[in-house]
Amino acid sequence: MRVETQTDGRAGSSAVGAVNALAARWAATVQDGTAFSAAGVWPLLAFLADGAAGPARAELAGALGMLAEQAAGAARDLLAGLASVSGLDAALGLWAHHGLPLREEWRAGLPAGTHGVFGDDLVTAQERLDAWAAERTGGLVERMPVTLTREARMVLASALALRTEWRQPFSEGPLRPDAGPWQGRTLRGLRRRSVRPDRVGVAGTADGFVTALTVPGDNGIDVHLVLGEERMTPGQVLAAGVGIVERSLPLSGGGALPHGHVGPGLHVEQQPALEPEPKTLDVRTVAFEVRADHGLLGLPGLFGLTTAADVRAGHFPGISAYPLAVGEARQSAVAQFGALGFRAAAVTAVMPRAAAGVPEYRYETTVVRVAFDRPFGFLAADRDSRLVLMAGWVTEPAPYPVGALRRAVPPPPPRAG
Repeated sequence: MRVETQTDGRAGSSAVGAVNALAARWAATVQDGTAFSAAGVWPLLAFLADGAAGPARAELAGALGMLAEQAAGAARDLLAGLASVSGLDAALGLWAHHGLPLREEWRAGLPAGTHGVFGDDLVTAQERLDAWAAERTGGLVERMPVTLTREARMVLASALALRTEWRQPFSEGPLRPDAGPWQGRTLRGLRRRSVRPDRVGVAGTADGFVTALTVPGDNGIDVHLVLGEERMTPGQVLAAGVGIVERSLPLSGGGALPHGHVGPGLHVEQQPALEPEPKTLDVRTVAFEVRADHGLLGLPGLFGLTTAADVRAGHFPGISAYPLAVGEARQSAVAQFGALGFRAAAVTAVMPRAAAGVPEYRYETTVVRVAFDRPFGFLAADRDSRLVLMAGWVTEPAPYPVGALRRAVPPPPPRAG
């Protein structure tokens, strides 16, 4: 995948770098088991920024790491790049309430085939949204993370689903840690040996050392496992992992490390062998499945949504003349790591709602009424050519059904006495 979209003027920066920067900032907030996708959030913020104004536009641009006027083009390039990645499915969806007039310039900036509508039957509309989420993620995410309400005017959503199989599968067996929080438990352990010791390495950060392992997939998708010192927070380790993945944080490869305890969970030792052997890498880990739901408005500053979520005013005049504010923004994510491969998916949705300042009807107009209550004619014509396609004259209107008429006329009230 190659995306060359320029961001805020920094040499060589791109949408990929901007997404990674958001991922690193999001990672720094993590405190417990979770899964999340900045790549699922970033395009939505970009399209919102394209239609925003005032402080909301500036805040969204800050979260994106680029100018708002560049955001929509960068998001389109990013989505196109994601579509070219083997093993990755990416989709964008927009559903607007039938009463919401969208700016054509903004809607036309979205990828083709993304626009749908919903009406006042919210149950049916929600079923359609849930079906879209499940279909686009192969069933990993079963429903849209937002729930339609009477105030909802639009849903803008993304779906990402990735899958890869290991080039070299793991063998599976019981793993019983002898220390740490998993001590005393029997886990679904995974193990494999290879002659690629540089698949693992150690990086030093201001918060401590981090060990990183790369597990290559068979279609260009790799999974990186990172382990930090026990005193480090999850956010610190994950933020370091982002730097390792984008190679902004130097990594010392396992093949060049000295003997001994050289990093968190990492040892280099000499073992007897019957014949000369190359350096090998022995990996032990565990299978896992992580599911998480994120309320993006719980961290509004991170995603540039502080002002945009203020319903006292509208913030997106470039999307619609109807005043809109972000009423809900959520992501559902799942990741599965096993002996044969890795699967993950995320569905992210932003749901603008009506804001204060809905146009008031302050004027009066003239109403012309007409009744066709005697014989009349009709003509059906093609608008452009004015070709009359059908014509007629009505003399015998269809009668109202007798049974319906009886039901429509209430019985007379009973006589007194």
